[in-house]
Parts: sequence; structure tokens; C-alpha cells
Amino acid sequence: MAASDDPLLLLRQSIAAGAKILTTASPDGSEDVALSKATHLVFTHPKRVAVPLDTPTRFTSANETVQNLRSIYFAWLNRDHAIPEYNAAAAKLNEDLAGSATVHSLAFVERLVLFTYLEGAQEEGEFIKPLPGAKDDAAEAAAAAAPGASLKSAAAAAARSGKGTLDPRLAHIYSGERRMGDRNSVLRGVKPTDFSHVRKLAAPFITRKPGSGSRSAQQLTAGGPGPALALNQKPARRPDPIILLSPSASSLLRMANAKAFLEGGRYQPPDYGLAGATASTTPSMLHVSRLLKGIDPARPTRFILVEGPEQFKPEYWNRVVAVFTTGQAWQFKNYRWSQPAELFKHVLGVYLGWRGEEPPETVRSFGHRVLACAVDKWRDPGQPGAETSRWRDREVVEAIWKAIEESMRAKGWRKDAAPTAI
Repeated sequence: MAASDDPLLLLRQSIAAGAKILTTASPDGSEDVALSKATHLVFTHPKRVAVPLDTPTRFTSANETVQNLRSIYFAWLNRDHAIPEYNAAAAKLNEDLAGSATVHSLAFVERLVLFTYLEGAQEEGEFIKPLPGAKDDAAEAAAAAAPGASLKSAAAAAARSGKGTLDPRLAHIYSGERRMGDRNSVLRGVKPTDFSHVRKLAAPFITRKPGSGSRSAQQLTAGGPGPALALNQKPARRPDPIILLSPSASSLLRMANAKAFLEGGRYQPPDYGLAGATASTTPSMLHVSRLLKGIDPARPTRFILVEGPEQFKPEYWNRVVAVFTTGQAWQFKNYRWSQPAELFKHVLGVYLGWRGEEPPETVRSFGHRVLACAVDKWRDPGQPGAETSRWRDREVVEAIWKAIEESMRAKGWRKDAAPTAI
């Protein structure tokens, strides 16, 4: 194939000139059709040339696959798309082609090299083979631009070099450049370095547990793991369990009063003492500590309280130990399990209502998996006898924590471990 008929070069020249490129169903066609139905790519600059879309090009992928003109032109059409969108478009086109042809998806680096070449920013690339005779032409151009050569001979060499070759003046500049090594030659040299002798030198300096020193040194010298190395490893910290509160305005327990109730054992309304407070002053996350003797009797367990899972990562759901609910189904819309029946198979449910009032029908329909608790109705502390009924708040709090602890133990919470799935 002559250099003037090279598909890559024709495509590059058409792009540089802004000339129209047609996808036709025949060599003589002039009607632009979809790429899935086209057989030829028609270039109108510098002359009309029809090239079959199955023509192999000089572009070779990293896996040594020669890309045809269809794959090259498709990649150029989707140059502004990200990799996932580009791959999805390629899969859709292959479905439309129905086996009559195939479009290959190029990797990110391959697309970058291709676009840089087609836009004229470079003359050659890692995945682009040179035109036949281009190396000889470039050598002639470089020789013509050598010191002492006249501008006339350099121009003649440039004229002989043709399209797609390096400018002779640039070739002269590049000839004086100092060649830099790649990362392998700079970091590793010409051959791999053996550092096995460092093990023997380091063995006497590693702190060993009494009674196992000789064995540790032998294992280190042999290349195996030793107990001394295990002593220096920091144990993994158990994540904090999570409690989800209901974001409903009708919920008796909100972020404003949850800490005082679950830690202090005293209930007060969410808006009590918060006149003039706004949503921006209400915390989006709270920490509550509770000593759970059945899990860790030595230190209190810290719990994280949030009203919604908007900031959750997928693994956070394995740390959820309780969900406070008012029975409204919209609360579970963004949950991992959006159906209450499925949710409360995995997580303990808690409903908090007023003493003397029946829980809503939706809460009763959840069954035994939701703990229904009730506190005495709130009365202003200024009223006579208002404080006499608040001693039963702690009784309700203890019942809630007992249910949470039993559920956590059943799910696999331990002193130094948390469940990987619930």
C-alpha cells in the first residue's frame, strides 16, 4: 500500500483539514449510513478515497492485535467518552453488527497514543508502526540537517522525506539530546540484585521473644515468617457498632435527645430546651458508650448513632446492631434491605412509644423481631409531680440495651472481633 493510501494517514489528514468523512454501504456511495451498516470509509481530502472498514492499519495493540479501520474510526468518534461509556458503546455496536464484523475496545493508553497521533501532536507512537521506508527517509533528513549542511540541502531532504516523518531541524536537535534510561534501567540496572544476604545481617538485630530466639533466627534466615515479626504487628481494631435512628419528626427519640436517654437513662422530648435551634445545629452523628459485660467486660463499647445510611459504605451494614423505627415504611427506602420483614431478620428493631398507647399496626405486623418499649408521657418539670414518673425511664433503657447485647452476641460480636456478615 502506498503511503498516500495509508488509512491512518488519510484519517489524520482529513481531521487536520476538517474535511468530511463518510461511512457508506458501497465504495461509490455518497450517503452517510450508520457505522453498523457501513462497509467503507470515504475520505474527501485531499482526494476522494474509499477504504474498506475491515482494512488492517498500522496500529497494533499491546496484545499484538492489528486493529482495523473500523475500530480506529470508532475510537476516534468516541474520543470524548470515558472508558466505561466507550466500552459500552463498543459492546452495543458489536450487537448491531451481529457477527458480520467486530469492533475491538482499545485500552486507555492505546487510545491516548492514537488520539495524539491523529491530532498531529506526534509523528509516531508506541503502538503505531512506521510507514514503509519512513525510517530511511528520516535518516536522510537527519543527515541533510547535520552541522555544516546548507539550508537548501536540509529543505531538499525534508521534501524527500514526505508526510509522517520527523522535521529535519528537529532531528538535528534530538541528535544532541542525552538519552535517559527508563524506570527499569534506573532502579534495577541491567540485571536483578540479590538481597538475600540482608536476611542474615538483620537476624541478630531483631527483637525475639525469650525462649524462641534460635527458632526465630532460623526461620528468618530461611525466609519464613517468625514470631518476632508477628509481635511487631498491630492488632486490628474492632469497628464501632452502629445504631440507626428514625428521621421521622414524630419519633420520640432523635439525635437531640438520644444521648441523654441511652446514656443517662432519662427521657426528654427532642425539642426540649432547644428553642431557636436549627437543622444545622443538630449533630448528624453521635457517639454513645455502654458497658456490655457479655461482649467486653473490661471497657465500654462505643456506638455510633446516625439517622440515615446516606454516607454508608457497603461494609457498614455489617456493623448495624439496631434500628429505631416508628413503623413508617419510607424510613427503609435507602436501606440495604428496604422491606421491613427482610430488614428485621438481620437487625434488631426497636419502637419507642408512650406508655398506655398501643403501638401502630405496622409495628405490630413486624412481629417479635421489633422490641416495643414505652415511656411515661412527658410533663413539664415545672408541674407538680412531673418528676415522679421519670424513674421508669432507666428501666426502659436497660431493656433496650439488654436486647441489643443479646442480638450482638448472636450475630458474632466479640471483645476483639466484629461479624463480617449479618
